[in-house]
Amino acid sequence: MVAAIWGLIAGIGGVAYYAWDLPPVDPDALGDRRPSLTVLATDGAPLARLGDRVGETLTVTDLPPHLVQAVLAIEDRRFYSHIGVDPIGIARAAWANLRAGRAVQGGSTITQQLVKNLFLTPERTLRRKVQEALLALWLEARFDKDTILAAYLNRAYFGAGAYGVDAAARIYFGVTARSVTLDQAAILAGLLRAPSRLSPLRSPAAAQARADIVVAAMIDAGFLTETAIRNTGAPIVPPLPRRRPAGDIGARYFADWVAADIGQQVGRRDRDLVATTTLDPRIQALAQAAVGAVLSDRPELQAAIVVMEPDGAIRSMVGGRSYADSQFNRATQALRQPGSAWKPLIFATALEAGFQPDTLVQDTPVAVGDWQPDNAGSLYRGEITLAEALAHSSNAATVRTLQAVGLARVDRLAADLGISVALPDDLTSALGTAGVPLIELTAAYAALANGGHPVVPFGVRMVEGADGSILFDRRAAPLPRVFAPETVTDMHRMLAAVVADGTGRAAALDRPVAGKTGTSQDNRDAWFVGYTADYVIGVWVGRDDAAPAQGISGGGIAARLWHAVADPLHAGLPVRSPPGWRSPETGLEDDRFLSMLRRVLGR
Repeated sequence: MVAAIWGLIAGIGGVAYYAWDLPPVDPDALGDRRPSLTVLATDGAPLARLGDRVGETLTVTDLPPHLVQAVLAIEDRRFYSHIGVDPIGIARAAWANLRAGRAVQGGSTITQQLVKNLFLTPERTLRRKVQEALLALWLEARFDKDTILAAYLNRAYFGAGAYGVDAAARIYFGVTARSVTLDQAAILAGLLRAPSRLSPLRSPAAAQARADIVVAAMIDAGFLTETAIRNTGAPIVPPLPRRRPAGDIGARYFADWVAADIGQQVGRRDRDLVATTTLDPRIQALAQAAVGAVLSDRPELQAAIVVMEPDGAIRSMVGGRSYADSQFNRATQALRQPGSAWKPLIFATALEAGFQPDTLVQDTPVAVGDWQPDNAGSLYRGEITLAEALAHSSNAATVRTLQAVGLARVDRLAADLGISVALPDDLTSALGTAGVPLIELTAAYAALANGGHPVVPFGVRMVEGADGSILFDRRAAPLPRVFAPETVTDMHRMLAAVVADGTGRAAALDRPVAGKTGTSQDNRDAWFVGYTADYVIGVWVGRDDAAPAQGISGGGIAARLWHAVADPLHAGLPVRSPPGWRSPETGLEDDRFLSMLRRVLGR
């Protein structure tokens, strides 16, 4: 008796010790729902469902009996008879684990699992198990069994982002949990053990094998009879249809980018949301196919593509070759050197400062202290025009142009165009040595494509709540001009010459095209950013480790990839010119003639 008294005292002390730092308990947590975000393409087609996806909150009486029985049979047969902790179940699991020599069964009740999901962390410690048991006893004393079971079924994770049995039924079978069949119920109950590994979308065979175990458990528990099953004349679990997962056109990079931006439109995310975006599935599929085709024999290379309308609407985004292999978005997160693709910002600054496309500049070796930038192939052309310097991507002429206009002017223009990165405080920036995101440089070119207005890239047109209420509806007027109309016209002419007569010939289409190639030092990065009247497209190709890549260049693989996207994209569209485009075009030979004429006239 003395030992029993001291044991009781020790037990009370132990309970008090572990109960001292119990987490705060909110009784209303049983009804909480986790918010989800459904991302739709511009035509309403689903692209991705991010975060926790939930369905309707159901009670036990809303569910078919065989679904409840399947869960009880495989998870907690004595649920309606224990007090939240099941000593018999714990002893049975301990014996099974001892015989197997490893953990093959768990002794946690449904109430304990609910407590862990609601209030505790998944860590495996004695403290957590004792606190789990204490909270399970508290939960059983406060709520009836059906309420606890319903809360568990509405919150348990079933894989594929589905929290709750109704969301799982809708994702896997396209029906509400109210109407699942016996075989569907067996699959859902089987998912509770290992939702990802046993997913019928990922591993149908494993899901069926686990469902067979659930049905056997239902028979053993007395919920089913073998005779009744045999009389159905059908397999216990029929073959599962393979469903096409959302976002398999490669739109997950875009969906992640949009999800990160949603908070700026609607504030705190505390409800289910549906976002209608700007992404066009057809254009996205074209871009994905182009990457696969152009880089088919270069497995070491990565690529990123942004297809944008001149107002900044993102129509397609490729953040890499495989989202499954790498979730790093090279279109928005990577900072890579654009090389000569940066030069249009310098030449546009010069035009804004009063230069002309036929203004002469020396294309001869230049030295700035110990730094001596070299032209590609060490080819120098002597005295050339700005238009020729840009078309042939002369490094020496660009450095001299930057010297003439000043770093501060270029930095201000870059900031006005949305370039957010810090630029080098020296003349090396003439050669595009500052790493920039592809999406920002593409947006900078969009200001030329639309006639001179800077743009903010956007992917969300509307955000709605699950009840249909509109929380955000994009209404944006054009931003004030950063380019004079004359500058836009001159830059069109100069960048069109890059495609017609310069380094970007591989990007030419059957319509007016302007753009610029870029290749960073040692062929680490290849760029082509160009535009038509309808779209602005930015392309980057390189290695993730930034190592030199043999044979890549802006005028080669990047321009070809740009063309592989742009050519089918413009098929069937009427031939138009961007605002400020002058036709007929004036070529480089005409620039030389005008330069000679001005020198003769003393200008």
